[in-house]
Amino acid sequence: MSEKFFWADQIAENIIKQKGNKKEYVCASGITPSGQIHIGNFREIITTDMVVRALRDKGKKVRFIYSWDDYDRFRKVPVNIDPSFEKYLGMPVSEVPSPTGKKGESYAKFFEKDFEKSLKKVFIEPEYIYQNEMNKKCKYAKLIKKALDKKEIIRKILNKYRREPLKKDWLPLTLYCEKCYKDSTKILNIKDYEITYECACGHKDKIDFRKKGLIKLQWRVDWPMRWTYEKVDFEPGGADHSAAGGSFDTGKQIAKEVFNYPAPMYQMYEWIKIKGGKAFSSSIGNILTLDDVEEIYEPEVLRYLFCGTKPKSAFQISFDLDVIKIYEDFDALERKYFERKVNKMQKRMYEMSVVNIPKKQPKRVSFRHLITLVQLKKTKDLNEVSKKRAEKVKNWLDKYADENMKFEIQEKIKFPFSGKEKKALIELREALKTKEFSAEELFNEFYTICEKINIKNTEFFRAAYQAIIGKEKGPRLAEFILLIGKDKIIKLLEQL
Repeated sequence: MSEKFFWADQIAENIIKQKGNKKEYVCASGITPSGQIHIGNFREIITTDMVVRALRDKGKKVRFIYSWDDYDRFRKVPVNIDPSFEKYLGMPVSEVPSPTGKKGESYAKFFEKDFEKSLKKVFIEPEYIYQNEMNKKCKYAKLIKKALDKKEIIRKILNKYRREPLKKDWLPLTLYCEKCYKDSTKILNIKDYEITYECACGHKDKIDFRKKGLIKLQWRVDWPMRWTYEKVDFEPGGADHSAAGGSFDTGKQIAKEVFNYPAPMYQMYEWIKIKGGKAFSSSIGNILTLDDVEEIYEPEVLRYLFCGTKPKSAFQISFDLDVIKIYEDFDALERKYFERKVNKMQKRMYEMSVVNIPKKQPKRVSFRHLITLVQLKKTKDLNEVSKKRAEKVKNWLDKYADENMKFEIQEKIKFPFSGKEKKALIELREALKTKEFSAEELFNEFYTICEKINIKNTEFFRAAYQAIIGKEKGPRLAEFILLIGKDKIIKLLEQL
């Protein structure tokens, strides 16, 4: 991809070239709500979101759909779900009860609702399609019939990439029993739209799948079928779907040879990790949700985090000191944007991050400075933008910050000081008593004191921090003293 263009703009250009000048383009994304939706899955929908915005910025009409594959079978009980849920294995996730026990809410709906709320916070509001509803309403009956009629073609395509070929009587279907709603069924006969089946629970029946939505196509056939139904022009997919012989590879062949539909333009995206951690997995309980990340990152900064890395590049989400640097980089980009000192790439990065561009540059207090203000409980007079950021800072301090970043103003001086250190701190006390300082003037005063007492400045700063917060390091000392209030520092140093 050319470095002259923001990656989503380049993809949008390629969609127009490949698909032609259409009245409306369809961009898709989706997932099975088999458990909590982790931040790794978020990369797919934000990739689609940015391509949608790039197309719209080119004046194109776009339908942005997000499919909840909630008619998929419940395959495995995640580690954070009650083991008793094992009894629901084989049912569609839309029919499994909510893990909270809430009446009228399904397992799928519980996780869908959470993720949809989280997406709204980062300005992503697609059109949601619930596949359990689509299948129950028999919306895909004609396309399912086409897949059944051409099952041999599908079997040959899939067998090209399998070590063990599919059996000759293989069918691309999942059928749920009408009585127990599990997929422990055996199809006995298919005639046109009529299917005769029996279930391990003992139920036996004949259904017309134009009228009873008890069946769905298996994933590798279902995906291209839905491209056809929704007329999808673009959809990203993870590295697992993108490998040779993976579900996109077979899907584009099935789309063409079975459904007579050209596969959408596709974008592979790489996995993301927590810095120093492992890849995300719902099944093993290694979960970091979008909500978790939103606790630390402002919506604009979270979007900036993702849009600054091309989908094909892996990256890590940080919760250590890198958080400060990421906020500083975003703030620097914002300043440059409003000073009109950005290049085309930087301009688009800012626009994709912020989405609703304000007329004037927002007055944001830096994350680094807020670390001090939050701990001093001096956030009352902040503007609304900075108050919201202060909440992120507080969450970061509570959950992730290194102990070196935390402090508490001492009531009593606990450290013994050398003669020079004690003299220097007394000089500081007397200086604060006699004069009002600006931060710069006070900083210069520190060096005047060091020269007068003949103490190394490193020794002076260490002694000051030990006296004030009981640690050897802390926030920038001059600004810190003024924020605390010189009267409080004088009172503390009176103990010397």
